[in-house]
Amino acid sequence: MKTCISIFLLLMISITVYGQFPDSETDGKYFEVNGAKLWTVSFGEGKPLIFIAGGPGNNHYGLRYFDSLSTTNTLVYYDAFGRGKSDTAEYVTEYSLERDIEDLEGLRKAMGFSKINILGHSYGGVVAQGYAIKYPENVSHLTIANSFHSYLMWQENCDNSNHEIKTNYPEVWEELMKIREQGAVSSDPIHQEIYGRVPYGFLYAYNPENFKPRGRKPYPNPLNVKLYYQMVGKDGDFLVTSDIGTFDYRKQLKDLKMPVLIYSGRYDRVAVPRMMVEFKKYCPQAEFVMFEKSGHNPQVEEPAALFNLIREFLRK
Repeated sequence: MKTCISIFLLLMISITVYGQFPDSETDGKYFEVNGAKLWTVSFGEGKPLIFIAGGPGNNHYGLRYFDSLSTTNTLVYYDAFGRGKSDTAEYVTEYSLERDIEDLEGLRKAMGFSKINILGHSYGGVVAQGYAIKYPENVSHLTIANSFHSYLMWQENCDNSNHEIKTNYPEVWEELMKIREQGAVSSDPIHQEIYGRVPYGFLYAYNPENFKPRGRKPYPNPLNVKLYYQMVGKDGDFLVTSDIGTFDYRKQLKDLKMPVLIYSGRYDRVAVPRMMVEFKKYCPQAEFVMFEKSGHNPQVEEPAALFNLIREFLRK
C-alpha cells in the first residue's frame, strides 16, 4: 500500500474496536517465530482465518473491522516482525517480503494449525499470494483484498496517486516538486510531511467521512517508517525499488488449486480498478468481486456485503 506516513496514522486512529471483542493491546499472546516474538490476538469459533496487514509496516489494528467474522471462524490477527507490539529488527535490512512469508509459515506451525485460511489486505495480499504459491498445501482458502499482483501494479499505484494529487491538490504538488528539485526523496521527513497534507479519504475512500479521526488513542507503532522505505525503496512514493520493486506473481497465480477470492473497490485510487480487473486474466479460476461503494477498505464502507461474501466463500 503506497502512501505517506501521516495518512497511515490517520487510518489507524480512526479505528473503533468494540468492547465485546478482545483488546488488541492486552488480550493477546506472543509466539516465538524465527527468533522474534510476534504478538497475536485470536478469538472466535471454527477454522482459522489469519489476517495479514498492509503497509508494508502496518500493525494488525486497522483490520479489527473484521471482528464479526468470529461467529464462523477463529480469527487470528498478528503484528508481523517490526510492526505493532512485535519485536523490531536491529538492522533495517532484516525486513523483507521473504521474511514476512516465512514468518507466516512459522506462525502457522507455532499455533498448531495444519491448514489455514488467509486474507491479505493491500501489501498483506502480496504476502498472502507469496505464501500460497510457496506453501499451497497449507492454504485452505486464499483471499486477496485490494492488493497487487506485481511490482508493475504497485508502480501504477504510485503513478496514479501522484496523478490524482497533481490534478486535485496542485498547491501540494507544487511545494512537493520544489523540495524534490532540491534533492528530497520520499523517505525524507519533509517529503512525508508535505505528501501527508492530502487527506486519506481522497485516495482511499468512497465516502471520506468514514475515515475521519474519532479520538481513540493509536495502537503502538502504527507504521514502521524505516521498514516501509526499506521495502519500497528510499523514493518509493515515486519509483518503487527494493523488494516491492521486484515481486511478480502473474505467471504463478493460474496454478493455485485452493479456492481464491479477489475483491476490490471501485473508488480505490491505490489498488486501481483497471489493474484489479487484470487479476482475472492471471488468476482465471478466482472469484472476483468489485465493491461499487468502496475505496481501499470495503471492510469499512460495505461491511455487511463483504462479510456475507467472505462467509459464503469460506464455506466452499
